[in-house]
Amino acid sequence: MGKIVRYIMTDGSAFVIATDSTDIISELEQIHKTSATVTAAIGRLTTAASMMGDMLKGKEDSITLRMNGGGPAGDLIAVSDSEGNPRAYVQNPVVEIPLNSQGKLDVRGAVGTDGQLYVIKDIGMKEPYVGQTPIISGEIAEDITNYFASSEQTPSVCALGVLVNPDLSVKHAGGYIIQLLPGCSDEVIDIIENNVKTIPSVTEMLENGMTADEIARKAMQGLDIDKLDESNTKYKCNCSKERVESALLGTGIQNLLEMADSDEDTEVECHFCNKKYVFTSDDIRKLIESSTNN
Repeated sequence: MGKIVRYIMTDGSAFVIATDSTDIISELEQIHKTSATVTAAIGRLTTAASMMGDMLKGKEDSITLRMNGGGPAGDLIAVSDSEGNPRAYVQNPVVEIPLNSQGKLDVRGAVGTDGQLYVIKDIGMKEPYVGQTPIISGEIAEDITNYFASSEQTPSVCALGVLVNPDLSVKHAGGYIIQLLPGCSDEVIDIIENNVKTIPSVTEMLENGMTADEIARKAMQGLDIDKLDESNTKYKCNCSKERVESALLGTGIQNLLEMADSDEDTEVECHFCNKKYVFTSDDIRKLIESSTNN
């Protein structure tokens, strides 16, 4: 289980959300068999999606973050429901590139910087909200910060971290987002800016045994804050046989007839959890029959 906590200043002028997503990113790595650099990249994006999902208001709301900066990892997609339960997909799960100049995993090199960050919010409107900003660093956190400032006009700070063990398992993962709200004073801004400059990295704080609550309070130290809520989170895919059947119907009756006539099983694999759904020719014929009768 992961954990998300949310705090707000007592005067309502600033907000912080923090998460320990270690268990979630561990499951992601086990599902997609990602290399270390890709684990760090998609793990950061998934952690951000989890927090941004938890910030949504409606119970049925969801958010999708998508990046493709032209790097060898290709498309990176992370989706979260409004309870902060994410799922993720990466086009190329294994990318082997040298460490960066700081001797760390080269997330920027894997993601690339020639592309866009897309943020799609499904909040119950006729059409989903779609925001997009250029990828400015490929390190994910800076790109999320830039999105909030450019697309939502909300001054924010995003910090994300994923620490990968030598055996490619995930040791730590987490992050936090601070947002300045209307009426935030210059004094508060100065304190937050100083905190951001001096706070250890997310993975360092997790390595030192800090909880999501302690990370949130560390990010807002020197300020009066109240806890809003906390929740447990998990890697959660919403695929089902019914959804796959709907997707097959979306390919058209002619395509389904060809599948049925082939007398071979049709296998559909979910990109997010790798679960396989197998349909026999008879299953496809029944699907066609049910659709034409409705």
